Amino acid sequence: MSILRHRMIARRTLAARSCKPRVSLAALSVLVAAGPLSAVDWQPIGPAPISGARYTGRVSAIAPSESNANLYYVAGADGGVWRTADGGLTWTPLTDHMPTNAMGALAVDPGNDQIVYAGTGEANFANHSRYGLGVYKSIDGGNTWTQYAESTFAGRCFSRIRINPQNTQILYASITRAGGFPEMAAARGHLQATGPLGIFKSIDGGQTWIQLTNGIPGNLSATDIAMDPTNPNVLYAAIGHIFGDLANGIYKSVDGGASWTKLAGGLPTTGVGRISIGLAPSLPSRLYAQFAGAATSTGGNASTLNIYRSDDAGLTWTPTNPPSHQATYGWYLSLVTVSPTDPDLAFAGGLDLLRTTNGGGSWGIVTGGQHVDFHACEFDAAGRVLSGNDGGFYVSANNGTNWTVRNEGLGLIQFYAGLSVDSLDESKMFGGTQDNGTIRRTGTAPDAWVQVIGGDGGYTGVNQQDPNYVWGEFQGTANLYRSTNGGLNFNSAGGGITGRNCFLPPYEIDPLNGNHMIYGTERLFETTNATAPTVTWTAITGDLTTGTGAINGLAFAPSNPQTIYVMTNDGNVVVSVGGGPFNISLAGVPTWPRTMRPFAVDPGADLTCHLAVGWFGVNQVLKTTTGGAGGAWSSVVGDLPDVPVHTVTLDTRRSPHVVYAGSDQGVWRTHDGGVSWERFGDGLPNTPVIDFRIRADRGWLRAATQGRGVWQVTLYPGDFDFDGDVDLSDFTQFQLCFGGSNNPPAPTCPPGVDADLDDDGDVDLADFLIFQQNFTGSL
Repeated sequence: MSILRHRMIARRTLAARSCKPRVSLAALSVLVAAGPLSAVDWQPIGPAPISGARYTGRVSAIAPSESNANLYYVAGADGGVWRTADGGLTWTPLTDHMPTNAMGALAVDPGNDQIVYAGTGEANFANHSRYGLGVYKSIDGGNTWTQYAESTFAGRCFSRIRINPQNTQILYASITRAGGFPEMAAARGHLQATGPLGIFKSIDGGQTWIQLTNGIPGNLSATDIAMDPTNPNVLYAAIGHIFGDLANGIYKSVDGGASWTKLAGGLPTTGVGRISIGLAPSLPSRLYAQFAGAATSTGGNASTLNIYRSDDAGLTWTPTNPPSHQATYGWYLSLVTVSPTDPDLAFAGGLDLLRTTNGGGSWGIVTGGQHVDFHACEFDAAGRVLSGNDGGFYVSANNGTNWTVRNEGLGLIQFYAGLSVDSLDESKMFGGTQDNGTIRRTGTAPDAWVQVIGGDGGYTGVNQQDPNYVWGEFQGTANLYRSTNGGLNFNSAGGGITGRNCFLPPYEIDPLNGNHMIYGTERLFETTNATAPTVTWTAITGDLTTGTGAINGLAFAPSNPQTIYVMTNDGNVVVSVGGGPFNISLAGVPTWPRTMRPFAVDPGADLTCHLAVGWFGVNQVLKTTTGGAGGAWSSVVGDLPDVPVHTVTLDTRRSPHVVYAGSDQGVWRTHDGGVSWERFGDGLPNTPVIDFRIRADRGWLRAATQGRGVWQVTLYPGDFDFDGDVDLSDFTQFQLCFGGSNNPPAPTCPPGVDADLDDDGDVDLADFLIFQQNFTGSL
C-alpha cells in the first residue's frame, strides 16, 4: 500500500466512519451471484521516462499553438497524441483508445488551437513504423476525436498535413507507404497498404479527400509538403521514394494543387531517396530542401546528398554543403524547418540536429544534451524551438544553443520482444527498447527504470535459479552481454557466435537450467556453461531458414527443454522434439522481419504449443498438440478480429487453459480453446503488444507495448489465495476485509490480503462489484 493511501486512510476519523452507511455482509452473499458488473483495469508501470537522461520513446510530430506559447500537441511514433498546456511540464494522453496510436503528422488550425488534426501511420519507413487508419480530427483540444477517411488512407502513412490559413477547411496531406525492409513490412499485410500515395486535398475540414495527380506521381511516397502562407495556392511537394526513383524530386503547384511542375535548377535527378522541405514564412521565396541518397534493399547507403537553398521560389537551387549528419539512415531521419521570423535561421534533422544562422552559409551541430535521431522540429508562439527525436521532446529558448528535456510523464517507450522478470523480486524487470537500450526497473515509480546497455535493446533474460545472472543485447550478431550482479553491470558474453542475424537476434534461457541457453542467427547456437567465467557457444544446427533469412523467434518447452521451437523471418517454423532433429513443421508463414516472441509452450506438455502470426488476412493464432509433427497446426482464431498477433501466453490454472494474445489492437483472451475471444481489461492503450510476462501464481500479467511502455493487470481480482479461482475461500477473506461504504479495510482483514481492488483506499461496494465480476464459485 502506498504512503499516499496510508495518509488518505489516516485522515478519516472514527466518527466520520460511524456516520457512513454500511453494506451488510449478508447482502454481499445475495449480490455475489448476480453476474458480471465490471472489468479489470490495466495499470502503467513505466517508464515515463527512463531516469538519468530522462529519455522516453520516439516523437514523430509536433504541432504548437500559434497563439498560446505553452500549448503543444506531440505525437509518439506508436504512442498516440499528447497535449501539454504548460510548455511540456505535464502531459495528457489524448488518443489511447482510438483505433490506432501510430502517428505521422499533426496540424493545429492557425485560427483555433482547439482544432487539431492527427494523420495516422508513421512515415519514417522503419520496420516498426506502423501503418495508419486515416485521419483524426478534434474540435475540443484533443478531448474527443472523430476518425475520417479510413477507407482512403488505411494501410499507409501521413508524413505532413498543411492547413490553408486563409480558409482552414482546405487541407493538404502527403502520404507514404508503410515502412520496412522489405518495403511495406510494417504494413503487416494490410489489404490497403498498396493504395494511392502522393498528395491529397480536403476542402471540408478533413472529412473527405481527393488525390492530386496532374503532373505529380500518385504511386510514390510523398515525404513532405510546404505551403506559402501569404499565397496558400503555392505548394511544394517532396516525392521521395526511399529506394530511389527517377520521378523523385520537388514539385510545385501555383493553383492549389490542380497542377504540378517538377523543379530542376540544380537539384539532383538520380540516386535520390527521401526529401524534406522547409519554407521561410517571413520570406516565402526562400526554401531549403534536404536530399538523402536512395536506400538499398536492406537500408544502407542513404546518406545526406546535400541541403539545397532557393531564393527564387524554387526556380534555382544552390547546395549548402552541410556535414553528413544522416549517417546511412536518410530514409528514417529527415526534417527541415525555418524560423517564422528569420529566413536565415533553419534546422535540419538527421542523426544529429544541424542549425544554420546565415542561410546555409554554414551548418553546425546543435544536438547538445538531446537524444539522437531527429524526426520533428517546430517553433512555438514565443519563438522557442521544439524538437522531437528517438528520446522524446526537448525545448530550446535560445535557438538551439541549449536544450531542456520535457519528458516527465510522457510514456512513449517502444519495447521490443524480450521482457523478463526477476524470479525472486517481481518488481525488478528488464526489457529492450527502440534506441533507448536495455533498461532495468528498480522500483515502482514511473521513472524507476535505468539504462544498463546502450543502442537498440533486444531480448533480455534472467536466470530463474540464480537471478544474479541477467542477459541483454544490442543490435547485431553476438552483441550479447551478461551481468553477474543482478543487472548492475554487464560484460560481453557472445564470443563464438557468427552468421546472419535479425536486427536483434533472439535467445532464450532454459527455465530449468540457467547454464543452458540458445541463440539464433541463421543457425541455432547453444551454450551449456552460461554461468562460467567464459561462456562458449557452439552451432548445433545448420541453416534453418530458406537460405537468406535469420531466426527471429525461439522457445524452450518448460517441461522438457530438449524440445525447442524456432521461427525464422522468412517463414519457417522448425521444431526439435526431445533433443531430436530439427524439422521444418511449417513453411511460408508470413512474419514481421523483426524479432518476436511468438510461441507459448504449455508448461506441462512439451508438444502443445500456440503460435502467434503477426499479419493480416491469415490465421493469427495456431496450435499444435504434436510438436508440429507433419505440419499439424490448427487455427484457433475463432472470432478474433483480423489483426496481427505478435505474442501469446497461457494461464494453465484454468481448464481449458486461458490463452492471451498480444496484438496490434491490445490484448485478447479466450477461455474456450479459441472458439470465442474477448478484449481483455480496460485502460490499455490501442498500441501493439509485443511481449508478455505472466505469473499466474501471483495473479498478474504484464504486457510490453511498442509505444506506451509496460502495463500490468490483475488476472482475477479477488483471487486472494492465487489458486486460479475466485471462490468461496476468497469470499470469506473478502468479508473479513469489507469496510462498508467508503471505508478502509476492516481491522479483521488478514495480513497480506489486498481487497482494495480499485486501489482507492477503501474496501467497499465498488471493490465488491469487481470481486463479483470475477467470482467463479458458489455460496
